[in-house]
Amino acid sequence: MEIIIGKTAGFCYGVERAVKGAQKELENTNKKIYCLGEIVHNKEVVKKLKEKGIEFIEKPEEVKEKESKTVIRAHGIPKETYEICKEKNIQIEDFTCPNVLKIHDIAQEYHDKGFYIVLVGAKDHPENIGTISFCGKKMSIIEKIEDTKKAVNEIIESKKEKCLVIAQTTYHLERFKIIEEKIKEELPNNIELKVINTICMATELRQKETEKISKEVNKMIIIGGRNSSNTRKLYEIAKQNCKEAICIETKEELLKEDVTNYEKIGIMAGASTPKESIEDVVEMIKKSNL
Repeated sequence: MEIIIGKTAGFCYGVERAVKGAQKELENTNKKIYCLGEIVHNKEVVKKLKEKGIEFIEKPEEVKEKESKTVIRAHGIPKETYEICKEKNIQIEDFTCPNVLKIHDIAQEYHDKGFYIVLVGAKDHPENIGTISFCGKKMSIIEKIEDTKKAVNEIIESKKEKCLVIAQTTYHLERFKIIEEKIKEELPNNIELKVINTICMATELRQKETEKISKEVNKMIIIGGRNSSNTRKLYEIAKQNCKEAICIETKEELLKEDVTNYEKIGIMAGASTPKESIEDVVEMIKKSNL
């Protein structure tokens, strides 16, 4: 049996930066450390940081100790939350992914220029909740291809003469391209259209590698958090090319029939999946096939 592990599997730069940053804060201060939201979408990572002393909260109002630090998660926070932290003199350490911060800057810049903004991504995802706050009121969200028509109608009704289209960093690349083409087809010529593909390079590479591996194997295992957007998209891609594709969070979810009697098994992991989780799954596969 052959095991093919994706070269891009595991922590991306933004996630690694956030997790290491949080760990460093724990090591270098005696102050209480809070984190606004889950630092990344992985239960194992969050659990370990909790055990080391980080308290995870949802709102700045939950910061109880004055002499404390509050870590900003990799997904970022809304503009209003930054303002509340400033008003309450909450000391923050911002570990928002630089790619997400770049989207915030783009959204703010084009909002100030009078553009209607279309954000392609899941409206309830933490990253997008932050981005929406920089877009202004004249904006639409496209989660699925079917939402495109409604968004185009909203652009027209807004009477704006310029429109910007951006995307969640972990959005499905091929789906974004389809949505882009549909907007170009349906938007009137008198409305200026600007499209900026803000899907991060790590996401693109991971999706392309998942597609490639899933076409070569008999079994495909995607490892990552159930609440991880990029992990779900990897599973969708894998499932399109390999009927025997599964998605798990930890090795404990693997059944013996999941890992035996397969000539080739492919493994890919989401951007928030630690190296140890990948190694645990590989070790379990090897033991099951002895």
